[in-house]
Amino acid sequence: MPELLDYKCPNCGGALEFNSSDQKLKCPYCDSEIDVAALKEMDTVLAGEPDRMEWDSMPDSEWSDSETDGMNVYACNSCGGEIIADETTAATSCPYCGNPVVMKSRFSGDLRPDLVIPFKLNKEDAKKALLKHYEGKKLLPKIFKDKNHIDEIKGVYVPFWLFDSDVDAAVNYDATNIRTWRSGDYNYTETSHYSIYREGVIGFDNIPVDGSTKFADELMESIEPFDMKDAVDFQTAYLAGYLADKYDVDAQTSIERANGRIKNSVESYFQTTVSAAYESVTPSSSSVKTSSGRSKYALLPVWLLNTTYNGEKYTFAMNGQTGKLVGDLPIDKGILKKYIVLSAAGIFAAAMGLLGFFFGPYAF
Repeated sequence: MPELLDYKCPNCGGALEFNSSDQKLKCPYCDSEIDVAALKEMDTVLAGEPDRMEWDSMPDSEWSDSETDGMNVYACNSCGGEIIADETTAATSCPYCGNPVVMKSRFSGDLRPDLVIPFKLNKEDAKKALLKHYEGKKLLPKIFKDKNHIDEIKGVYVPFWLFDSDVDAAVNYDATNIRTWRSGDYNYTETSHYSIYREGVIGFDNIPVDGSTKFADELMESIEPFDMKDAVDFQTAYLAGYLADKYDVDAQTSIERANGRIKNSVESYFQTTVSAAYESVTPSSSSVKTSSGRSKYALLPVWLLNTTYNGEKYTFAMNGQTGKLVGDLPIDKGILKKYIVLSAAGIFAAAMGLLGFFFGPYAF
């Protein structure tokens, strides 16, 4: 028996019917009309065609003997972090966990960075940024702001993999518009549903992925962006006076996160072409294909600031190029309780005032 094809209306979900007069698919329920050719183009996305993300080349250059002369590798016995520094740097403690570090060995087979963004901001800039970070934080304990001192500040070059790729993508979005009106004693709400299709080719350059496990990727991403116009070819001279973290996540492993960032960026970018016309737009399916994928190894500047309060360690990270600083702060529980009580009282007073407005002063 022949198979009956059933195409659903993207607006209401009803079964579409082919209208021979208009040569279009038409929904008998909401009167939507869809061009057959357009529906065919959308089918690849709606059918859930898998993403195809392939990368052509990975970094493979290694340090030369002349470059590693005078450079040491330090290892933290506590967190396992490995740090690169010149022989004049007094690397007495780990910038990540604060514990002592000891010289471990010379370089052995590690990849040499392709690029480096030199530090643009110094230690004093980092201190000022932290104090500014305290401003306007009403729940911050006063003693932390006024008397707490910074235990340690270190400038660290953090390893990043930078990915370039051409992307051919198609995304389908579900969108809605809502209309409300009143007629007589009744309020009415009408929700219109739309299916929107976008496709195109986008080029991505220098998508950064943190190559170290010492910090969560989300933390390193939060101090972005880095301006790659300041990136220069790597030379060991840029490490003088600073530490450089060794990567412990290789480029191949980092591709998965790069793919995720590409996919999210594509969906968000395409959505900007449709959001203005609709009240809600959400991606329902997508197909993303990368090509000509390449990666580079770079060292990017980060200031790390450590402080201790009530026996708990707080670490802040500042972009050594732009000055953007992030980090969690302690909360004064006493002030927090007062805010909760005041907020609850305000809500109660507003509710009583609203009831009084509707029912009059004798309602209670």
